[in-house]
Amino acid sequence: MELKLNRPLCFFDLETTGIDIARDRIVEISVCKVSPDSSRQVRTWLVNPGRPIPKAVSDIHGITDEKVKDAPRFEQIAPVIYEMIRDSDLAGYNSNRFDIPMLAEELLRAGIDFDMGHRVAVDVQAIFYKKEPRTLSAAYKFYCGAELEGAHGAQADTLATYEVLKSQLDRYPDLPNDVHALSEYSAQRRTADFAGFIGYDADGDEIFTFGKYKGCKVAPVLENDPGYTGWILEKDFPLYTKRVITALRLRSKFSKEGK
Repeated sequence: MELKLNRPLCFFDLETTGIDIARDRIVEISVCKVSPDSSRQVRTWLVNPGRPIPKAVSDIHGITDEKVKDAPRFEQIAPVIYEMIRDSDLAGYNSNRFDIPMLAEELLRAGIDFDMGHRVAVDVQAIFYKKEPRTLSAAYKFYCGAELEGAHGAQADTLATYEVLKSQLDRYPDLPNDVHALSEYSAQRRTADFAGFIGYDADGDEIFTFGKYKGCKVAPVLENDPGYTGWILEKDFPLYTKRVITALRLRSKFSKEGK
């Protein structure tokens, strides 16, 4: 079943130097942009992370220091990647928890003001885990009836994720063929930032999910202990978390000035 799209949907996958969103870097990215007319544009880039790739990680995805030594740095290709995804919603496999936060960090590091505020995300893994908890290779075999060749390669995983989502729509009549509805279905914990340091309470207000103010609304902390958020901005928190904190500080400032 083909996807019903009102705007492009970019499936993407990353291979990285590790799983630390703030410290690790992308070594390969593949994007499959699906348009409302079902046409596809696929692009894949190797990326020089500017640091050694741990052998344990290379053993998983097969990308070594030698393989990326002549590849561009992420900041060199960031404008091209952003231009490809800027008008699109996003989709991936475990993308809500890892790929989107990692991509956001790299884009922000490259000076591109990436924001998820005007787009939605579909996490195919979340749909799969709710329906048939398995890995991407198992998902591909289960839904598409074939072995996934080239697993852990960004392009193979990206295209497999696209095929799995279409097969999920065929298999589950109750699964909505609408990107916004699929985004809601595949959503897990709702947070203001990707890393989950800023969540929401029952009233829909931002709260801290860690530290001495865990469970407390952010707004009163901004007013009563501004040094705390200043500490977050100075420390090694993800850039997108810092972006959210900065936006909340500005919102609080304008709110007070408007009174």
